[in-house]
Amino acid sequence: MSIDPRQPYASARSPVIGRNAVATSQPLAVQSGIRALRAGGNAVDAALATAITLAVVEPNNNGLGSDAFAQVWDGHTLHGINGSGRSPAAWTPERFAGRSAMPGKGGDAVTVPGAVSVWRALSERFGRLPFAVLFEDAIRYAREGFHVGPKTAYYWALVPRTYREFPDFVSHFCPHGRAPAAGERFVPTGLATTLEAIASDRGESYYRGELAERIAAAVHAHGGALTADDLAAHEPLWVDPLGVDFAGARLWELPPNGQGLGALIAAGILERLDSSSCVLDSADAVHLQVEASRIGIREAFAHVADPDYLKSDPGELLAPERLDRLAAGIRRDAADPRPLQMPTSPDTVYLCCADSDGMAVSYIQSNYRGFGSGVLVPGTGIALQNRGEGFSLEPRHPNRVGPRKRPFHTIIPGFATRGEQALLAFGVMGGHMQHQGHLQMLERIVLRGQNPQAASDAPRWHVRENGILALESGFDPAVATELAQRGHVVEWEPMEHVFGGAQIIQRLDDVAWCAGSDHRKEGHAATF
Repeated sequence: MSIDPRQPYASARSPVIGRNAVATSQPLAVQSGIRALRAGGNAVDAALATAITLAVVEPNNNGLGSDAFAQVWDGHTLHGINGSGRSPAAWTPERFAGRSAMPGKGGDAVTVPGAVSVWRALSERFGRLPFAVLFEDAIRYAREGFHVGPKTAYYWALVPRTYREFPDFVSHFCPHGRAPAAGERFVPTGLATTLEAIASDRGESYYRGELAERIAAAVHAHGGALTADDLAAHEPLWVDPLGVDFAGARLWELPPNGQGLGALIAAGILERLDSSSCVLDSADAVHLQVEASRIGIREAFAHVADPDYLKSDPGELLAPERLDRLAAGIRRDAADPRPLQMPTSPDTVYLCCADSDGMAVSYIQSNYRGFGSGVLVPGTGIALQNRGEGFSLEPRHPNRVGPRKRPFHTIIPGFATRGEQALLAFGVMGGHMQHQGHLQMLERIVLRGQNPQAASDAPRWHVRENGILALESGFDPAVATELAQRGHVVEWEPMEHVFGGAQIIQRLDDVAWCAGSDHRKEGHAATF
């Protein structure tokens, strides 16, 4: 299979092609993945080495206190893993009575971090390399420090203001009284020792040992309810991905509690609207994608929750007759710009890896909002996530906060197959830009035949929570005018982070992959 080599959008990057591939948002992490592959590891080893390094060198988006999800193509079958942690057992609805929203910071924002458990589970089931080998780069960067990238530095600079009520947290990430500047070396205190412990006992101490006790104590010191028992009860879930057909391929997403359901519904609707008859990047094409996504967003917010608390069968929500009905409700001449309600945060890392044996991994890991909750575990370098903010306080909502419950999750790893073969491992990190981005990448690569880098470089649209349609520079102004005439409330958005960051690997044939990496991030794609 060949690719279209044209680069129709402004870009300083080229798609890269090879038998093995890694793509992510941070260059040091890309090298960790390539190093694992060259050492004889497979795509899972590469993904884990990349993810573990990312937990050190991109702390504004993820860390050892994160959750994680992945889809793994083993060469024949697609597997899914849900590494989201549950809420503390003491999180009854009454604990949050009188609040208008869930806390975004402090001890009562912290759910059990699941990323470390995913590292162990994936390595045990699929990995070739010894678990400890996957940590070598991350431990070195934690002990010797790493130089902060320019885009990372921009968000790091927000720490003193955003976390001013957490002085220990600020002191850790801003050791000189300010955030490190771009190009400045940062050494995360205590993190190397923590990584060595996890590498040595495969995460046992993190969930059922000394680290677990220290995590629980730190949360308690910040008014939270997480206990060592909550950590000990955690296990990741192996799940079967859900799929819908699109343009001769099949999109796969993980089932709830992630928002992948929104991407599947949107893709299923768009499949029924004959969008291929529209000129690419025209108002007609964008309108259909946007309207399909609006429905997907609303459906996800209404139904997504911990799988043990779902009120609707995800398979039934994807039934062909239901998608037919939803598609029939879209008007080609008028928008539905009603506000959307969905918890969102743009702060995530995504990576994808593939190897010469045909294995491919789509992997995502996140704190949720920024550096997380503001709760730092003293002496360990662990900054804990604030995923508790993803719960609802609505009494009858399936995602209502409750004890030992997984919250609504924004982070979703995407995958696509064609026939019996892998086609794409891909993701677009960034809040509910993610399922909107998945749809846009599918449209461009699967339906329009663009290569991964071109699809990533293309201007994007983004439906905000308030219903406004944000357009990125690069669209023809006439497109914005025509969309507004159809009832869309359109704004030009200059901030690139709103439109997320894509990482994409596409299968070309039995031994070759083509990869692209988003210029909106500071990473890249590499192959050999």
